[in-house]
Amino acid sequence: MNSPISRRTVTASLLAGAAALSTAGVAYSAPAAAADHPRRPHERRDTPTIVLIHGAFADASSWSGVIERLQRHGHRVLAPALPLRGLASDSAYIRSVLDSITGPIVLVGHSYGGAVISQAAADAPHVKALVYIAAFVPEVGESALQLTDKFPGSTLGQATATQYYPLPDGGQGEELVIKKDVFRQQFAAGVPVRTAQVMAAGQRPITLAALQEPATAAAWKKIPSWYLVATEDRNIPPAAERWMAKRAHAHTVTVRAPHAVSVSDPGPVTDLILRATRSVR
Repeated sequence: MNSPISRRTVTASLLAGAAALSTAGVAYSAPAAAADHPRRPHERRDTPTIVLIHGAFADASSWSGVIERLQRHGHRVLAPALPLRGLASDSAYIRSVLDSITGPIVLVGHSYGGAVISQAAADAPHVKALVYIAAFVPEVGESALQLTDKFPGSTLGQATATQYYPLPDGGQGEELVIKKDVFRQQFAAGVPVRTAQVMAAGQRPITLAALQEPATAAAWKKIPSWYLVATEDRNIPPAAERWMAKRAHAHTVTVRAPHAVSVSDPGPVTDLILRATRSVR
């Protein structure tokens, strides 16, 4: 005879599943008091779901400090893993995530993730606010690389900073990573050394084609936007960030931080997301 399943057993199983998701590169946001008030994962509430999209050379764990703070404020958070294979395909994937959510959404993008949210949110009725964290905000026809080169200040394109690998598709492209020995100074200056070393070891490569692919939509033209400028950014020139924020008429804050600002300074990042979230209510 099978023994009954206890609440403790169910809780342990849920925690084990969350750990597996984290290992797979997905930042897991556990629903508050799930045992006492069971809900569907994306059930409508009065407050929006906050969706966090990472950029190149990072993964969903780069949002961990922000997720913890948002959860303490009682928010539902989702941080899917971005494939980083191409702007059109990445945006289509994120759009499928957005379409699975019931209720209003605050959509947040870091770095290349900004280009993705700008395209994925086009004509998405539930997306009520866009938040750009040291991110690209392209106009239709612009690529991430074009915006990087618009102003001086980026050192990402230097041969000493990046390393390229051919893709296993018969020579039809290549992907790039930041060299481990310069990862901290290029991407995460100010982040503790050991943390930066872990980030460098687990960084997600992006295809060169994704950075070169022009945007086909610009949701920021219709959806209210917020922008965080990282003044110590060596990937995207801070001047480009200010220019993109101004063009998008975004509510803008400036933080003395590196490109990986969600890791180095999760507090200001969280504060800006909360500001955007309060505007939706």
